[in-house]
Amino acid sequence: MYTTLQSAHSIFAYIVLTVLFLAAVNAIMGIVSKKLFTDKDLRISLFALILSHMQLLIGLILYFISPKGSAMLGEMKDSAMRLTSLEHPLINIIALVLITIGWSKHKKEESNNGKFKKIAIFYTIGFLLILSRIPWTSWLS
Repeated sequence: MYTTLQSAHSIFAYIVLTVLFLAAVNAIMGIVSKKLFTDKDLRISLFALILSHMQLLIGLILYFISPKGSAMLGEMKDSAMRLTSLEHPLINIIALVLITIGWSKHKKEESNNGKFKKIAIFYTIGFLLILSRIPWTSWLS
């Protein structure tokens, strides 16, 4: 079960990062071009939010069954262990909180430009935070 979840978490990460990137770029393009916030923009942002939360759920399950997760919290001197047991989950939770805040704030906005700004700011920060704490050496190997 562990290897299946780990593979799913790694493969699904490509999809989540792609959709999150598209949502952020779509919002930035909406700001620049001063276009209306349409149903298509709403769906792209919502899809990124849902997929990000699904990835977090898979990651949290994996965290508690993995030998590299919560079991290694005492091994903070080893940077690779610190990344997988503390930094990666903590920063990704923070990123998801920011993405969720961006989604909530965009719903309260009246103007099209304001909706795009909220999505662009919060989704881009969340995306960058996620990218900053990916364990690249184990993920790409």
